[in-house]
Amino acid sequence: MMPRLFAPFIAIWAFRRHLRHAPFVLALAGGAALRWTAVLAYPHGLWFTGDSYFYIGYALRPAPAPSKTLGYSFLLRALEPLHSLTAVVVLQHAMGLAIAVMAYAVLCRAGLPSWASALVTLPLLYDAYQIELEHLLMSETLFMFLIAGALTLLLWRGRDGRAPPWWTALAAGLLLGYAVLVRSAGAPVVPVVLLCLLLRRGGWRPALAFGAAAAVPLAAYALWFHAERGTYALTTSDGIYLWGRTAGFADCAKMRPPPDEAGLCLAPGAEERREAPGHLIWRGDIPPRVLLEPVVSPQANSTLRDFSVRAILAQPGDYLEAVGEGVGRAFSPHRYRYPTPTTERLYHFPDRPQLFPGGLAYADRPGAPGTVLADAMRYGRTASPSEVVQPYADRLIGYQRHWYLPGPATGAVFGLGAVAVLAARGRRRETLMVWGTAVTLLLFPIASADFDYRYVVPAVPFACLAVGLGLSALRVRAAGEDTGRADGQAVSRWWGTPGSRRREKDRASVP
Repeated sequence: MMPRLFAPFIAIWAFRRHLRHAPFVLALAGGAALRWTAVLAYPHGLWFTGDSYFYIGYALRPAPAPSKTLGYSFLLRALEPLHSLTAVVVLQHAMGLAIAVMAYAVLCRAGLPSWASALVTLPLLYDAYQIELEHLLMSETLFMFLIAGALTLLLWRGRDGRAPPWWTALAAGLLLGYAVLVRSAGAPVVPVVLLCLLLRRGGWRPALAFGAAAAVPLAAYALWFHAERGTYALTTSDGIYLWGRTAGFADCAKMRPPPDEAGLCLAPGAEERREAPGHLIWRGDIPPRVLLEPVVSPQANSTLRDFSVRAILAQPGDYLEAVGEGVGRAFSPHRYRYPTPTTERLYHFPDRPQLFPGGLAYADRPGAPGTVLADAMRYGRTASPSEVVQPYADRLIGYQRHWYLPGPATGAVFGLGAVAVLAARGRRRETLMVWGTAVTLLLFPIASADFDYRYVVPAVPFACLAVGLGLSALRVRAAGEDTGRADGQAVSRWWGTPGSRRREKDRASVP
């Protein structure tokens, strides 16, 4: 009788070393509960005006688009046989949770205590804007998931400053290359990671494998784009976005453009110069749309890009000031209604269903016209592709008012990440790779287009991970100094020297 009575306690004691993960498991369960509440409140997801319609339209009628890459539409296409918008958002929430799991696993493997690793993942699990972004029918969640998967592969096998095996780098390159197809803003992350691999000991081989693998999905997409549109590219819209970035300060008297580009300058003192670039480029009366329509043609794109580069080179101070203003908004304690109040409102959980426009669907085929609403109904096999269910929606609306990472805290995380790079002796290259990814994801959209809050959220998980890696490096170094190890490597409780088998399986490691 007595052995049976104590059997549960004996079982718990036998698995005591696994209980160290209990804080993270509880945090993960809480994050999952919040996401399930979002599914109950908005069972068919949330729609971002314009972009969500675009991705659904091209999922139903695949063809290379001049304005955006279609990596996210490919995922929607794969899920289309389910005819369930709910399945899409559930999968995206699962990706959001998986990003936190990957960060936690990497930090634990790096030597950070489990409770501290769990603490680092809290912004990923509980930030209301992160959860809302996962619930939008948008590309950001898949984008973050692919980058997180690539970095996890690169960080998992690298030890003692050595580069990861080439086959791991190969898989990471494929993931990151596809991430660029999901959002072209991920393109500069590829050279950042490539450089960090080359800086590591014996890194040329994995760097070569990573670069070659990352190029495969990009080259395949460029070939498809050429077959349909006659030019090798991923998109032909970077010119209009960059023109919007420079239009507010571009001065033809200073930059002296060629005659065919002089008309692209806005008049001095024009009201349009004070508009947000992300809103300005959609106006029908701006010079590019008057002089170069369609602005996404290869010729117009080349002209707009050339004009914008001339403006940046002629007025670098004005350009840096414009970029600095965007970064300042990201770290400000005040949340701006930017680029427009309507756009910013889309990042909040709504209290009423989405109203769909009556215009034609995206990727519409000649002779078979459709509408945005028809596409949404067809994809989800539902007469109401936007629903709000109470009281769950009100709970999320109330939650979002208080539980999110404010701008100054976001700035502090990025600042601590920079300190971590400097302090993480022994893991500096790994920390630099993660922090460099976060900074690139934050700066590149602001520098090439405009500030938008949905460009900030995807960078935060990687900034948090960089802070955690820095802390783990400090802990390992301190433990190495305490034990008198010359190489600064600590022997953990469960592992002997780095790379050895578990103690309970290796008699030689038993005291």
